[in-house]
Amino acid sequence: MESLNLRSIREVDLKGKVVLMRADHNVVKKGMIHDPYRIDATIPTIFYITAKGGKIILMTHVGRPKDKKTGEIKTGSDSAIEPVVDYLQQKLGISIRIPEFTADGNAGITEIGNKMEEMIKDLKNGKTDMLYLPNTRWFAGEEAKGDLREKFAKELAGLADIYVNDAFGSWQAHASTVHVTKNIPGYAGILMEKEIENLKKIYEPARPLVSVVAGSKFDTKIEPLSALLEKSDHLVLGGVIYNAYLCAKYGITIKGVDEADLEAAKKFVDFASKFPGRIVELPFIVESDTMDGKVDGQYRTHDIRTLKAGTALNFVLDADKKSFSESSVSEVFMNAKTIFVNAVMGFTPHFTEGTIAMDKLIDSNKDAMKLFGGGDTLEELKKLLPGVYMKALDNKKYYFFTGGGAVLTAIEEGTPAGMEPVKVLLK
Repeated sequence: MESLNLRSIREVDLKGKVVLMRADHNVVKKGMIHDPYRIDATIPTIFYITAKGGKIILMTHVGRPKDKKTGEIKTGSDSAIEPVVDYLQQKLGISIRIPEFTADGNAGITEIGNKMEEMIKDLKNGKTDMLYLPNTRWFAGEEAKGDLREKFAKELAGLADIYVNDAFGSWQAHASTVHVTKNIPGYAGILMEKEIENLKKIYEPARPLVSVVAGSKFDTKIEPLSALLEKSDHLVLGGVIYNAYLCAKYGITIKGVDEADLEAAKKFVDFASKFPGRIVELPFIVESDTMDGKVDGQYRTHDIRTLKAGTALNFVLDADKKSFSESSVSEVFMNAKTIFVNAVMGFTPHFTEGTIAMDKLIDSNKDAMKLFGGGDTLEELKKLLPGVYMKALDNKKYYFFTGGGAVLTAIEEGTPAGMEPVKVLLK
């Protein structure tokens, strides 16, 4: 991986400057924070800016408040940033104010205007420690195209002297991650630099490299999966991605695998035939008659090696823990020198045995560099194996990326410089 010539926050005089900082604090689900790791990861940048005399206006997105079909934006408590602000105030012992804006019906917040002038004055003179904008996706211009996006980007830029992006996980090219830099100087935060530096461990891994990816949609992951298959010595699949792969390869049907996933999986199976033996198949899968829970008598384990073409299965909601005891699987993990994980194996919260077995197996390989990415991946590791999670935070053989999708995108692009939010920070 070539060295990126990023404009770094460390290169600019911050004294007395108002700094608009984009973070990836997208950790709120239904008004609750289940794992604050992504908030904590940005604190070094917050400390650095403050120590150098900068005044911070923070912003992040939370969830997906915009309905893609109707375009309506719901500005409710489920996607509000208040829990993040409460957490930061308690953690840092500071006062943070949230500007109030009125949404224009279902169109979201349509303008910032001059509503923040007094707040910014208070920020500059020390009456307020920090400002935190409402959810960026509540603003109509954040995910819009054309004039609406450019207007919002200009309004954001008008709030501050410089812009700092510390949101590696927010890889989409939105107004607050990319277009704001057209109007104000942009720099990489400390976390952004750290995440990009750790990507080298995937781009230039100690081998063998074993990658594990799971997800609910195959058709959106076929490109990064193909790139990861080329780069890895072994690839393990989970979730609906694995279900679609099994359907495509073995001619079976599984409930919940739609036509788009199946077509994408067929292309992937054809591509994977160029790399024989590289995909490690988990032999035991758990079929359930219902998605409402792990109900006695309504779930069973199948060995994929015995399934005949034409077999129709109900929902396959986990990899049986026995899969990770099979020598064909366990030896791959134990011989690895680098393991990249962006995966929860089962349908949570009821089907967790596959994830627990896999994470225990990975942890038992003390020599490998273990790279975990993605909010759900980290949240489930913390919930299911809290002891492993807490030890991993201080273990140099582990690194937790704040965004799994961002890592997959960087792999697909072949370089972090191919990601739009990173590209605009290059010198």
